[in-house]
Amino acid sequence: MGHYPTDGAPAHATAEERQIFSYLTHPDDSYTPEGTYWADLPVRQRVSFVHKVQSAEAKSEAKSVWRMMREDPLSPLGWYVRNAVLPGAGLGLEGYVLFSIGNLEPLFKATWPECWGKDPTVCSPNWIASVTYLEVIGIMVGQIGVGFIGDWIGRRWGLIQDAVIMFVGLLMLTASWGLTLQGWVICYAWSLFFYGFGVGGEYPITATSSMENAVSAGKLSTREDRLHRGRKVTMAFLMQGWGQLVNQGLLMILLLCFHHGSGNPLTAPRQLEMAKRRSNVTGYDVASSRSPAAISAAACSPPRVPGSATTTSVMTIWVWNMINVIVSLVGYYCASLLIDHKLYGRKMMQQVGFLMCFVMFVIPAFHYHYYTQPMNIHAFQAMYFLSSFFNQFGPNSVTFLVAGEVFPTPIRATAHGISACIGKAGALLASVLYNYIDTQTKFYVVPWFGLLGMVLTFFFLPDTTGLDLKEQERRWVCIRDGRESEYHGVAVHPTHLSWWERFRGVHKTYDPAQDMKDKIEDIRREWEVKEQEKAELEVNGNPAALSDLDDDDVFTDRVHGYFKATSPQGRRKG
Repeated sequence: MGHYPTDGAPAHATAEERQIFSYLTHPDDSYTPEGTYWADLPVRQRVSFVHKVQSAEAKSEAKSVWRMMREDPLSPLGWYVRNAVLPGAGLGLEGYVLFSIGNLEPLFKATWPECWGKDPTVCSPNWIASVTYLEVIGIMVGQIGVGFIGDWIGRRWGLIQDAVIMFVGLLMLTASWGLTLQGWVICYAWSLFFYGFGVGGEYPITATSSMENAVSAGKLSTREDRLHRGRKVTMAFLMQGWGQLVNQGLLMILLLCFHHGSGNPLTAPRQLEMAKRRSNVTGYDVASSRSPAAISAAACSPPRVPGSATTTSVMTIWVWNMINVIVSLVGYYCASLLIDHKLYGRKMMQQVGFLMCFVMFVIPAFHYHYYTQPMNIHAFQAMYFLSSFFNQFGPNSVTFLVAGEVFPTPIRATAHGISACIGKAGALLASVLYNYIDTQTKFYVVPWFGLLGMVLTFFFLPDTTGLDLKEQERRWVCIRDGRESEYHGVAVHPTHLSWWERFRGVHKTYDPAQDMKDKIEDIRREWEVKEQEKAELEVNGNPAALSDLDDDDVFTDRVHGYFKATSPQGRRKG
């Protein structure tokens, strides 16, 4: 990556070079004034340095928000809409729709026992199972397919076509129809597959677009990338939680509206059922939701115990479920706040999240009968709520971000999609497995996946917290060119590598002094490209484009002077 033996330059940057280029090679949010990388500092100095940078950044952001509010009180809200709501709109819709579908399946069991019952008499059990399987498979196919489109055609096109697919999928779900109940099930299942394709595409395309938007369009590093890249991506991702919250709130409001605020559902009208039979039409009967059994089954809640006080009222169940959704949403926001913190960050967050999910499920697994007693049910719910919190404040948020960070730009969306697809295979496995085991056995099975996740994270996940994304790209250029040993930058610092990479000795090429010389050569090439572009614009007489290029110029006069003096022409003049 930058060789100097041709002109006999020293192996280390000179004092003049360090002074001229430090603002580009050693930004003050990652390096001390002496030029030491934050991860190279002793523990106490590292904590002090990180705290100082974080405090300064927090004060700067607070002042910026205050200044915005003085100019326009609603401007911070507008900023949030532009940077979180709009980029995460697709994920918000996904959370809303899939959460609705999850609520409808147990309702179907109560409304159409001839299909969803234990002994179906009308529908094929394989097609009933396909309602769940095709949804998950559609998501998996979409994760890979849209990821490939995002790299092949472009991120913008991937976002547009994915939005179109989700919109058409919603229409298909709403209009699902059939002359027989079996026909309706088949139509509904394939509609879920089509919509799931769009949902799956949201993962790689939203993650890569949000992450790359956090980095400037130019090739030089940005403070925003290093300090807030993770926050910007997870702010879009947490819209998934808002979608779930809106869905649950709407269900509660509709329940109160349809049942005059009592929360006690009434019986479905016999006339409507008779009219449907006369017309030989099947489909979802809204009035069927007025069956007490259907509403009770449809309530998506923490594990419920027969006889527990939490099962006596639909509204009570849904209130508890609303609390669970809110707890999860708090987990999303906590992840957004701490995912960029150098002393906690991605890897630690994922390990702690997996560990806590393991603990919160392994305890009731081996004390199931104790925690399912009415007097202990609230402790059971508390553990469930905590597992929901740490699932979001952990693996759910981290995997969405890191799956894009660790891959090079040309294949980032595709690789992210493949990673997400492998993860979604776990959901498919669970949906199949849970059909054959009882509730207590599920608790015996689930915790160990959390423990396994923590172990795999510790050994194999790199820690990209605080790592400049463009440093990662510099390393990937060397790897793709077969020159991995020629990269000496912070992307191979032990702090940012997995245990497995350190075991393989990848960190041994880390050399800050040589890396600075390499960076200066990289910057020289960037400067030469810009100078060539300026010369071409001047020849072509394009002052507007030339002005834009000058406005975007990050090189100081000293950098210009140094490169001109050390260029072959400059050395000949000297």
